[in-house]
Amino acid sequence: MHALRGPRLVALVCTAQVLVQLGAYFWPALLPSMTPLWRLTNSEAGWITGIFYAAYMVAVPVLVTLTDRMDAKLVYLSGVGCTIAAHLMFGLTADGFWSALALRALAGIGWAGTYMTGVKLLADQVGAKMMSRAVTGHAASIGISGALSFSCAGLIAASYDWRAAFVAAGLSACAAWLLVALWVPQQPRAMPASDGAKLFDFRPVFRNRSAMAYSLAYCVHTLEMSALRGWGVAFLGFVAIGAGVTESVLAPTVVLTMLGLIGTAASVLGNEAAIRMGRRGLIALAMLGSAVVGGSIGFIGSRSYSIAVGMLLVYGFIVWLDSSSLTAGSAGTAEPSRRGATLAVHSMLGYAGGFVGPLIVGVILDMGGGMSRMTWGLAFLSVAVLMLVALVTFWIIRPKELVGDRRA
Repeated sequence: MHALRGPRLVALVCTAQVLVQLGAYFWPALLPSMTPLWRLTNSEAGWITGIFYAAYMVAVPVLVTLTDRMDAKLVYLSGVGCTIAAHLMFGLTADGFWSALALRALAGIGWAGTYMTGVKLLADQVGAKMMSRAVTGHAASIGISGALSFSCAGLIAASYDWRAAFVAAGLSACAAWLLVALWVPQQPRAMPASDGAKLFDFRPVFRNRSAMAYSLAYCVHTLEMSALRGWGVAFLGFVAIGAGVTESVLAPTVVLTMLGLIGTAASVLGNEAAIRMGRRGLIALAMLGSAVVGGSIGFIGSRSYSIAVGMLLVYGFIVWLDSSSLTAGSAGTAEPSRRGATLAVHSMLGYAGGFVGPLIVGVILDMGGGMSRMTWGLAFLSVAVLMLVALVTFWIIRPKELVGDRRA
């Protein structure tokens, strides 16, 4: 097989990401039915959702940093292998809280070996001016897989059962492994950093103010995104029951699929806008908008199913608007010899937020006595307050623009 280069390589890696991450959100998509099936509390459901991000957070500093010394392709294939095992074993053996918790943690390790590793794989093989769009395409593929994840989970579970859904996700990841193994070129072993710093010495990364500004913003961005993805179906289900909506073309899983697709388009458009109007300004605008909508969606959206759907889709567009811009900002302002370590820190901070987001929502719902208009409002409002804090921090640091941005 001939290895691919340039735009074809970007397209292949993006396709592989869709296939490998297709099952990433099967759990939150099926959460409303799995919670009563396994008699889970909201906090336990939040733990199963959040452990995916916690495992990612622990694994990503090791796996992505290794790509500064070894071929990112090898790390990527290892991550896909973990994803395959996690989904297949979940479908075949999971039977309650503890088994689900362990296997979702394994899926989180698989994500750590594929998400930012995929970004590093592309960054190593494209030019500086193409990097921003390559990263955006990569982020778009993640968005597409996330969108399809909700609808595919619902369709397969309705046609067969929830176990078949997870087995199908494992088989999809197998196809991704074959694509990358056969057509992605190998890279020569990288040279150590010129200053002689050790591989896992992250101090130079933390001293890079621009990269850290983008990464800190990404932390709260991912907190917000994971809270929305993790509890979006449950929120819409609550509103539908309260409003007496028993059947609708826009079922909760369909809405979350639409949200993912809209978010993907927003991520691409956001990066193009960042190139033209300035990365800092675009990111600040998106953070402010998400705080406003997120702070009100639980109180206002819970009054009507149609209002909830409309606000959720608007919220998703705003949340995703700065997604690829933040990751491209961190990768683009990193020292080339420490790009893997920088993306590792970026991703670790992001998915620390990803772990906390679903857990915050679950805990607030339980502390308030269960799902109600007030508890949903307070849960989303708490996320919005954290976003405002992140916005102030980002604007104080004022990171650099990227090569290719008009304001650079």
